[in-house]
Amino acid sequence: MDNLFRIPVGKWAETALDWIIANLGAFFDGVKVFFAKFYAGLDWVLTTPPFWVIIIVLAALAFWLKGWKLAVGSVLGFLLIYGMNQWTNAMNSLALVLVASLVAVVISVPLGIAAAKSSVVSSIVKPVLDFLQTMPAFVYLIPMLLLLGLGPVPGIVATIAFALAPGARFTELGIRSVDKEVVEAGQAFGASPMRILRQIQIPLAMPTIMAGINQIIMLSLSMVVIAGMIGAGGLGGAVYGALTSLNTPLGVESGLAVVILAIFLDRITASLSHAKKHVAA
Repeated sequence: MDNLFRIPVGKWAETALDWIIANLGAFFDGVKVFFAKFYAGLDWVLTTPPFWVIIIVLAALAFWLKGWKLAVGSVLGFLLIYGMNQWTNAMNSLALVLVASLVAVVISVPLGIAAAKSSVVSSIVKPVLDFLQTMPAFVYLIPMLLLLGLGPVPGIVATIAFALAPGARFTELGIRSVDKEVVEAGQAFGASPMRILRQIQIPLAMPTIMAGINQIIMLSLSMVVIAGMIGAGGLGGAVYGALTSLNTPLGVESGLAVVILAIFLDRITASLSHAKKHVAA
């Protein structure tokens, strides 16, 4: 039985999207060019050198941040990815994750700081973040596909929208959780609000901020896989291809490569968090 009345929210959204496409096409063309070049450059850095060079660099980073155990595990994991013939796909996905995560961090951290400093900003930002965080991931692909077409760029933009919420939330939480007595001590010594933020609040809140960045990266990786449905390529494209063709070997290998990437990125960002915590202490 039909409802007595229907609220055409979907039609309103479609009308708004049509207006955006008609009036802001030049802006989104610029966005597409920017992200395409950003992604292409980083992807070139990751895919052009021999695989063993990239493995050595990533293992050295793991050793510097965490120690020999993570370095050895990283070498074994990335060798497995190469052995499964998923190296190029993995580097494509890593480039997508890094581009989307970097932009999401650049947007979310200042947003979180602004929300921590102003209750008005916080009250405006919170429902927007709630909307972004709870919207099903697949829904992001529809407007991105219409605005930006097929390829990695709509996947990157959809990933940014999907992943930035925890960065802003954790940043706001971290700034607000700083001991008020420490802030008051800085004020008593005549420090300006910007100096207090830069030299007291941000360093003390850095472990919490880094936890938010960790969540951004994990969500970015999960969304990049979903974005394979709209031609983003990489491991997402392989997973989607395995699903549509019922190719079990490809599905297992590409899925395992995603797991290895996720573990590596998680351990690296967690190590950064501990390092920042020691510096702040």
